[in-house]
Amino acid sequence: MTTTVTKPEKDPEIGLETLSPSRAGDFKTCPQLFKFRAIDRLPEPTTVYQARGTTAHLALERLFDLMRTERSPERLHTLFREAWTELRTDPEYADLFESAQDERDWGVESLQLLSNYFSIEDPSSFDPDDRELDMLDEVDGMTLRGILDRIDRDEQDRLIITDYKTGKAPPERYAQGAFFALKIYALLIRHRTGETPHEIRLLYLNGPTLYRTTVDDRVLDAMSRQVRALWDAIEKAMSNDRFPPRPGPLCDWCAFKSICPAFADDSDQ
Repeated sequence: MTTTVTKPEKDPEIGLETLSPSRAGDFKTCPQLFKFRAIDRLPEPTTVYQARGTTAHLALERLFDLMRTERSPERLHTLFREAWTELRTDPEYADLFESAQDERDWGVESLQLLSNYFSIEDPSSFDPDDRELDMLDEVDGMTLRGILDRIDRDEQDRLIITDYKTGKAPPERYAQGAFFALKIYALLIRHRTGETPHEIRLLYLNGPTLYRTTVDDRVLDAMSRQVRALWDAIEKAMSNDRFPPRPGPLCDWCAFKSICPAFADDSDQ
């Protein structure tokens, strides 16, 4: 299976240069996972779920290029098919499916998930401020980067940040942890525009489920301190070349489990 490579954040001898919400989340979850991805640049197999997420994001982005009256489930389905026709020729997706039937089944399931989108919100009722916003900003001495799915304004003209998810929503009691990346994006938006977003939203197509929470300057100030602590911890780990694994329930889904030090004894048996 073809694999993809994640670019390193920075040569460990030089120090941390930039940090994305995804890599910050990796370090927070497991420092060893961060090392595998950001320092060692180990390849990971592309999955059908990642292909679905990439294609769905592209289709949803293009949906808002259409006139409001054209934003229908049928058009979104067409946009998904067109996006996948473009993406499937990339070597990253070669050998992703064992047969043409597997690819068709994946496509049908993907279209069903996209249909769920319209039960959460009506895209003909608003126009986003921005979509797939590429951000690279220095905040409190840290260079943070990321791509934000969508920014809207509500009826009171307050900023709303929305992130699309094609995976299954976690139970509500765990939802707050899922907002970690979005709070970093909200921090970046505040720094860039001087305006504090009012709400962040996680829109899960698999369900469908919408989780939302309000943010304010107090929340974003706390997030800034948390990111600073992560940044300093990463730089210390890079300086000492020490990235201890943190085993947990997610290890069974980790592409690096077979080479992780936490499971070295298991691999020897």
